[in-house]
Amino acid sequence: MERKIRIIAGTVTAEAALKADSPTADAVWNALPLTAMVNLWGDEIYFTVPVSLGPDLHAREIVERGDLGYWPDGPAFCIFFGPTPISSAGVIRPAGAVNIFGRIIGSPEVFKQVASRAPIRVEKVEA
Repeated sequence: MERKIRIIAGTVTAEAALKADSPTADAVWNALPLTAMVNLWGDEIYFTVPVSLGPDLHAREIVERGDLGYWPDGPAFCIFFGPTPISSAGVIRPAGAVNIFGRIIGSPEVFKQVASRAPIRVEKVEA
């Protein structure tokens, strides 16, 4: 069964699909619902989550637009919707290696409308 989450950040609502067979996706799913305040770092939203994991075997230092990542050093939930301050042309770089645990469904560009310190809520989408 595909697991979906709803992200409500300020006035923006989007859904995302979590990866199957991912301990990080499992830990985030089990921690839902989450509420926090948005932090922005370029075109990345991140916020602290009550999940404690290390980098997984597939942790990446380069991500794709629309990826959901878990940054173990935060620990933080990250939404990548464009370049960060350390990105280069065509390459999106997080602050450090992240575990990719899901993807935004549709255009992640909607998150460009979200202001720093806006409230954010992540919840399960019940089938």
